[in-house]
Amino acid sequence: MILLTGASGFLGKTIQHSLGKEKLKTLSRMDSDYSVFLNKDVPVFNSQFEIIIHSAGKAHSIPKTVTQKKEYFDINVTGTSNLLQGLENSMAPKSFIFLSTVAVYGAKSGKLINEERPLAALDPYGRSKLQAEKLIWDWCQKNEVICTILRLPLIAGPNPPGNLSAMIKGIQKGYYFNIAGGNAKKSVALAEDVAKIIPVAANIGGIYNLTDGYHPSFSELSELIAKQLNKKKPANIPLWLAKSIAKVGDLLGTKAPLNSDKLKKITSDLTFDDSKARELLGWNPTPVLKGFKIA
Repeated sequence: MILLTGASGFLGKTIQHSLGKEKLKTLSRMDSDYSVFLNKDVPVFNSQFEIIIHSAGKAHSIPKTVTQKKEYFDINVTGTSNLLQGLENSMAPKSFIFLSTVAVYGAKSGKLINEERPLAALDPYGRSKLQAEKLIWDWCQKNEVICTILRLPLIAGPNPPGNLSAMIKGIQKGYYFNIAGGNAKKSVALAEDVAKIIPVAANIGGIYNLTDGYHPSFSELSELIAKQLNKKKPANIPLWLAKSIAKVGDLLGTKAPLNSDKLKKITSDLTFDDSKARELLGWNPTPVLKGFKIA
């Protein structure tokens, strides 16, 4: 039997569909076999699990207050600690898979960053996921459980959350623009490919980056989305104009849609190396530009 946390989330739903609900017990805040707020409660399990897939967590928002920042640690760290405490009260599983993030590296730019890169996350999301990684790794070592940590980039699939959702909405309503040609490349992977590799990774263990291996540009992604929406190719804002807008944004503060820090991220490559997963897991994903269907 497999326990899947975060079963009601975007990736959790894809995993359920891939593995089959008959093989799974689910845990999420509602409408699951175990309806638990992990940030508040220690779950009580009445089944023995061979595999734990820990997909629950907070992401896809930029915290603007101390309370919002704390939510990342309450959900991603305390929630993980409570899950592990609940598992302490039953027999240890054979395998534990944690769906983490490339944000643990703390990189704002770079090309083909691999798993040897120092972990230097500074933002609440990256730091909380990094702390959760350590909790899980130490717990698995103590309990002789095979531990797999999958560090994920932007995840694509039907009706995606986060930045891809914002891009789709912007293109649909006509207010999305590429900047400086939209040539910056970002690592992406399809949700269904992540789901498919989990049973393989569960028997092997280790820490892996996952990407589609191609790393599409903003321009390529936006054109693909526009085509599926039957919209025109998104227009472009030249870099000199974007810099002027960003300087105004620096003065306006966090409410501005663009500032110098955001502009640097948008115009810089940030890609990750998945060769370790290809070699040890047989990871052979579909390029996102071929497999991404927005709905």
